Amino acid sequence: MELQKINGHSRDDGFDGLDALTEHEEFLPHKTGVKKEVHFTDFEGKTSFGMSIFNLSNAIMGSGILGLAYAMSNTGIVLFIILLVFIAILSAYSIHLLLKSAGVVGIRAYEQLGNRAFGHPGKVLAASIITVHNIGAMSSYLFIIKSELPLVIQAFLGKTENTGEWFLNGNYLVIIVSGLIILPLALMRQLGYLGYTSGFSLSCMVFFLISVIYKKFNIDCSLLNTLQNGTNCSVQQCCEAKLFTVNPQTAYTIPILAFAFVCHPEVLPIYTELRNATKKRMQTIANISVLAMFVMYLLTALFGYLTFYSHVDSELLHTYIKVDPLDVLLLCVRLAVLVAVTLTVPVVLFPIRRALLQILFPEKPFHWARHIAIAFCLIFMVNVLVICVPSIRDIFGIIGATSAPSLIFILPAIFYIRIVPEDQEPMKSRPKIQAACFAALGFIFMVMSLTFIIIDWVTGESRSGSAH
Repeated sequence: MELQKINGHSRDDGFDGLDALTEHEEFLPHKTGVKKEVHFTDFEGKTSFGMSIFNLSNAIMGSGILGLAYAMSNTGIVLFIILLVFIAILSAYSIHLLLKSAGVVGIRAYEQLGNRAFGHPGKVLAASIITVHNIGAMSSYLFIIKSELPLVIQAFLGKTENTGEWFLNGNYLVIIVSGLIILPLALMRQLGYLGYTSGFSLSCMVFFLISVIYKKFNIDCSLLNTLQNGTNCSVQQCCEAKLFTVNPQTAYTIPILAFAFVCHPEVLPIYTELRNATKKRMQTIANISVLAMFVMYLLTALFGYLTFYSHVDSELLHTYIKVDPLDVLLLCVRLAVLVAVTLTVPVVLFPIRRALLQILFPEKPFHWARHIAIAFCLIFMVNVLVICVPSIRDIFGIIGATSAPSLIFILPAIFYIRIVPEDQEPMKSRPKIQAACFAALGFIFMVMSLTFIIIDWVTGESRSGSAH
C-alpha cells in the first residue's frame, strides 16, 4: 500500500505485520542537527503544503454547510457559536491525537492504527466506521446533485415547475454525473492529484458564501410569510433573531456540526502524500484548514439564518428557491455548489477504498483491476442509496450521530491511549487522562444525539418541512 511511509517520530519496535518488515527496511537513523532523508515504501510524497490545505479543507467542507443555517435556527445564534467553536477545537485536538499516534509507530493509515492498538478487530472496526461515514458523506453530496441539478436545468430553461422530461429527473441525472465526472476522478491512484479540483471546489463554496451574505441585504423575511402557506406565526415572531432556543430539532444540531467537521479518514492519506512531511507541518495544515472552514461555516450559518430566520429549511438553497426560482445569481450559486460537491466526492471515496483494501486485501500490492472495481461498486451502491433516501436531514442526523463522534472523539482517543507507550506517558499522565475524557465525551454525544433523534422520529414532531 502506498499509504505507509516512514515517519520521523517512529520507534524501532513500533510496527505490525507486513508494515514492520517494510518500515524497518526503510528506517534510517539520523543524528542531531543532520537533515534526515525520508523514505517511502514505494513513492515519495510530492503534494505541496498549499495543495494539502486545499485537499483537507475540501474534505472538511461539504454538504454539511447547507444545513448550518437550519441548525442555527434551532439553537439560536449564541448557542450555535458556542457549539461551533467547541466542535472545531475538539476536531483539531483529535487530529493532534491521530498524528501523535501515527508518529509513535510510523503508521499513516487509520486502519493500521486500529490494528496496532487492538489487533485485527481494531483494524476492522476503524475500517468499518470510515466506510459507513464516508458512504454517508458521499450519499449526502449525491443527494444534493439529485435534488439541485434538475432545478438548475429547469431554471436555465426558464421553467417554474418540473414538466416531467427525463433530463429533469434527479435519479437519471445523478447517475450521469457519477459516471461521467465522479468515476474518472475516483480512478486516480494518488489523492494529491485532486488538489487542483479541491482548490476549484473551495472557490465555488467561497462564491456561495459571498452570495449568501449579499442576499441577506436583498431578501425581506416578511415576504416568506406571504409566500409560504400554512405559516402559523406573525412576521415579528418568524422574522426575529433568537440568541438561545431549544426545540425538538435541536437534537440534530450537534450531529450536523460534527458531520460538518469530519475529515479524519483523509488526514493520514494527505499526511502520507505531503512533501517534506513532519507531524508539525501536518498539524499546521490541519489547523489552517479547520480555521478556514470554521469561518466559512459561521458566516454561512449566520447570514443564512439572518435572511430567513424561522423560515430556513434543512437545506438552505431550497429556501432561496421559494423567493425567486429563476433568480440568475441564485442559479449561479446552485451551479457552483453542485460543482463543489461533485468534485468533493472523489476525495471522500479514497479513504473508503483504502479501508476496504486493508480489510479484504491487506498484503496485496496495488492492482488497477481492484482499484477500478472498488470505485465502481462504491459509486453504484451510493447511487442506489441516494435514489431511495427521502431526506438529506436523515443522512446528516444518523451519520453525524454515529460515525462522526467515533471518528472525531472515540477512535483517536483510544488509539492514542493504547499506542503511546506507558514509559513515555503513564496512564495517569495528563495527556492520557485528557484523551480518556475526550473518548467519554464522544460516547456521551453519540448516545444523547441518537436518543433525541429516535424520539424525534417516533413522535414525528419535526417532520414538517424537512423532506425535500
